[in-house]
Amino acid sequence: MLVKLYTYKRRLFFLLIILIGLNSCSQFEKTNKSDIEKQQLIDSINSWVDFSFKKGQPDTIKATYLKRAESEIKNILNDSSRRRLLSRISYSYLKNSDSLNFRRTSDIVLDLSEESGDTIRSAEAHWDLAVFFSGHSQPDSSYYHYAKAQKLYEGLNKNFENARMLYNMARTQALVRDYTGSEINTIRAIELLKPLNENKQLFYCYSNLGSVTKELKEFDRAIEYYQEAGEYLERINSPNDFEVSLQNNIGVVYQEQGKFKESIPYFQRVLRTPNLQEENPKVYGLALNHLAYSRLKVNQSRNVENDLRKSIQVLDSIDNLPGLARAYYNLSEFYLAQQDTVQALTEAQKALAYSKESNNNDRTLSTLQLLTKLEPEKSAYHNHNYISLNDSLQQEERQVRNKFARIRFETDEFIAENLLLARQKQLWSGIAIAVLLLGVMSYFILDQRVKNQKLRFQQQQQAANQEIFNLMLAQNQKKEEGKKIEQKRISEELHDGVLGKMLGARMVLTGLNKKHDQTAESERKKAIDALQKVEQEIRAISHELSHAAYQKINNFIHSVEELIETVQATAGFNYTFDYDQGFNWDGLQGNTKINLYRLLQESLQNSVKHANCKNVSLNLQIKNNAVVAEVKDDGKGFKTKKGKKGIGMRNMASRIEKLNGNWNIKSEIGKGTTVTFTVPLKKITTNGSKEPVQV
Repeated sequence: MLVKLYTYKRRLFFLLIILIGLNSCSQFEKTNKSDIEKQQLIDSINSWVDFSFKKGQPDTIKATYLKRAESEIKNILNDSSRRRLLSRISYSYLKNSDSLNFRRTSDIVLDLSEESGDTIRSAEAHWDLAVFFSGHSQPDSSYYHYAKAQKLYEGLNKNFENARMLYNMARTQALVRDYTGSEINTIRAIELLKPLNENKQLFYCYSNLGSVTKELKEFDRAIEYYQEAGEYLERINSPNDFEVSLQNNIGVVYQEQGKFKESIPYFQRVLRTPNLQEENPKVYGLALNHLAYSRLKVNQSRNVENDLRKSIQVLDSIDNLPGLARAYYNLSEFYLAQQDTVQALTEAQKALAYSKESNNNDRTLSTLQLLTKLEPEKSAYHNHNYISLNDSLQQEERQVRNKFARIRFETDEFIAENLLLARQKQLWSGIAIAVLLLGVMSYFILDQRVKNQKLRFQQQQQAANQEIFNLMLAQNQKKEEGKKIEQKRISEELHDGVLGKMLGARMVLTGLNKKHDQTAESERKKAIDALQKVEQEIRAISHELSHAAYQKINNFIHSVEELIETVQATAGFNYTFDYDQGFNWDGLQGNTKINLYRLLQESLQNSVKHANCKNVSLNLQIKNNAVVAEVKDDGKGFKTKKGKKGIGMRNMASRIEKLNGNWNIKSEIGKGTTVTFTVPLKKITTNGSKEPVQV
């Protein structure tokens, strides 16, 4: 009986196993069949979306395929495949300029991605929205979505995508003249791209740095960045036309720097590119325009008018309004140089119209300045328009920069809140699951979660400490840079001002050391007074440590006369001093006056110390909208191309650079030395007395 019962139970057990196996096979077959059908549907949807990306297809056909793909997606469950397909459809709408459907589908993608925690799709959706707003001239909204995408990619440790978002943010900032912010984000992108050897993206980044630093008037750095971009360009294997744009940009930097002769070879190199006019008419027209303008500035007027007219024809054929504004502006300057003010006025008015139509505010401002020269009777009107536009642009730029700063803050705050909510959700879900599963295990689960949370907190604390440490290092570096700049400035002031005056006093006292008459006593008193002035100047430097301490130079010409008389008293040479009496020398800014005064002082002291001259002439004139200062002596002279520059000459070079000017030394042995300084002025009015625009 026991044997029969055992046999019966054994048969029943095997039967149960067979039934379970058959059921599992049936379920597997159903699941496998369902997966195959789902994959076939996904492949069909992908093929429809791929068709919508093909060029040359009618927009109506593309829209039909996209609608069909969108309707079929409803048969796919809300999983990663559905989100990925919707993201592709949304991007196709963007590429096909279907704004309405793009906004609708992108909102769906964002909602589904945020609900499921799909960070990749959320980042892609924000990226697409940023591109959309950029194309619709909404830089603030574009920057906001680029920043959102950048934070998401940064959290995923996707350095390449993170760097691309930083570059796009930098480009958007450059468009609204937030050049400092653009430079910072571009450098952050470069730091991420260099280990990845992404040469094309690195070329873009260094090109943007060149453009940004050019706008900041840091021309030498701009050239260096463009040259570094050229190095990465050589490493790009795929065919491209970046070289012509790069050469054109370098030429523009030299042009804006006033080095027109140096800019000409770059534009010529661009124009020698085969088939450039047919393949890239924009670059061809701009390069031809730039070349003609540079030749005009170096007095090579041959074919300038024809080249400018040809560039206008090319740019007009492609409806390039900013280029036309620049071309007509250059043509106006050409006719002004030919003293044809009527034709110059006509071309300037065209330049102003194209500038306004293309919203090119910089060109509008420069054209208004040109019209002030061409129409003196309307100078007040043009000046009023210039000031109004310039003030409104500055206010708008400040508002945009502040808005971008708020976007960065709000983006960081939003992400932090999401992270906090996600952690809280995980914590409560874990507790609920632990209670439902087993009460006994709740203690261990909660204990483990507390440990994990503590570990995360420690990691965050370490990261925060590291960030604080990095900020401290960066702050120390900035302090050191500030110290070096201040040391250089104080060195210049001590050498050019204090040391020169002490040298003069020492030479006077040395000459009077063996004299005891009344004249000698008077001269000693003057030397002692000079030393007291040195004491006052040292006290001013120590208290102020800024150029504001030197704003006390009220009568510039009187100060220069006192300077040459003081130096002459110590050296005993003959001198002449001539200056333009119709010019308001006290109208110059304090910064300009003190630097020009120091340059003259150093030149006179060099004549005394090194030249052993008998006659010195000092001449201050206004020529070609510039202050021209000349110090000439009949001393022993020297060979200008030999020998190292001392601290005095380095200081002179530094000071003339601060004034955006240039200087020249001509000297021959036995024939004396002539030092010429040229400081540019922006305009000189014609209302009876020459008035400088402060530089």
